[in-house]
Amino acid sequence: MIDFAQVKTYPIAERSNKFHLQDMIIPGTQSAFTDPRLDEIAAAIVQAREKGKKVIMMIGGAVVKVGCSAIIIDLIQKGFIHHIALNGGASIHDFELALIGETSEDVPNGLADGSFGMAEETLSIMNAALNEGARENLGYGNAIACKIDELQLPHRDSNILYSAMKSDIPATVHIAIGGDIIHQHPSCDGAVLGQTSFQDFHIITDTISELVGGVLLNVGSAVNLPEVFLKGLTICRNLGYDVREFVSANFDFLDMYRPRTRIVEWPAVLDCRGFDLRGNHTETLPALYNKIMEIAG
Repeated sequence: MIDFAQVKTYPIAERSNKFHLQDMIIPGTQSAFTDPRLDEIAAAIVQAREKGKKVIMMIGGAVVKVGCSAIIIDLIQKGFIHHIALNGGASIHDFELALIGETSEDVPNGLADGSFGMAEETLSIMNAALNEGARENLGYGNAIACKIDELQLPHRDSNILYSAMKSDIPATVHIAIGGDIIHQHPSCDGAVLGQTSFQDFHIITDTISELVGGVLLNVGSAVNLPEVFLKGLTICRNLGYDVREFVSANFDFLDMYRPRTRIVEWPAVLDCRGFDLRGNHTETLPALYNKIMEIAG
C-alpha cells in the first residue's frame, strides 16, 4: 500500500499565491449586480435579526479565495449571520489567510511535480489543531479557530472561523475525506477528521432545528453543503421539530443540480420560499450586503 509517511512537503513561504489580502473586497463596495429578488432575501435576513430567528450561511472555497471574507465577517459581527458553515476547501483558504495573508495556489503547475497542496505549515498546523481538538471533543471549526487564537496568527481578523468564535456563533466545517489537501499529510488522522466533522454535523443540525422563520444561504457550494443541510433537515423533521417557512437562497455562477433541488426547490413542501441567483461571488455578495445595510438602515 502507498506510504503517506514518505510524502514530501515544502515551506509555504516558497509558494506563489493568486489571492492576497490587499485584494479583499471591502464591505460597502459597490456592485453592478442587480436582481429584484435580492430585496426579498435581504429583507428576510434583516427581519430574522429583528425577530431573533436564525440565519445560516454555508460557503464553498471559491467564496473565500476571491475575497469575500471581509463581507461575511462584517455580517457576522453585525448580527446578521447566526451560523457559518464551510466545506473543507473553504476552511483551508480561510486558515491560510490568517497564517500568511495569501491563498490559492497554481494547481496545474503543482500537479506536474506533485507539489500541489504540499505546503508544510497549512498541513501540519491544521492537522495539529484537529488532533488536539478531537482530544477536547471540539468540532472541526472550533478546533481550527482555537488554534488560530492560540498561535495569534498575524491575519486572524480576516479569518471567518476565528471571527465567528469571537462573535460566539457556531462555525462548522463539513468535509469529504480525501477531498482536501490536509489529508495528504502524514499527520492527518482519518478518525480525527470523522470525529470533528461529525461533531459539526450535530452542531449544524441543532441550528437547523431552530430555522423556522429564518434564512438559509448557500453560497458557492455545489455538492457537500447542500447535502449536509438536506440530511440535517430530515433529521429535525424525523425528530418532530416543525422546521418550516424559512427563506432559502442559492448563489452561484452556474446552475447546479444539488443546490437547486436541496436548497431552493425541495424545501417548498415545508412552505418555504426559495431563490436561485446567478452571478460571480465578487458581485452577488457585495450586492446582497449593500441591500441588507440599506434595509436595516
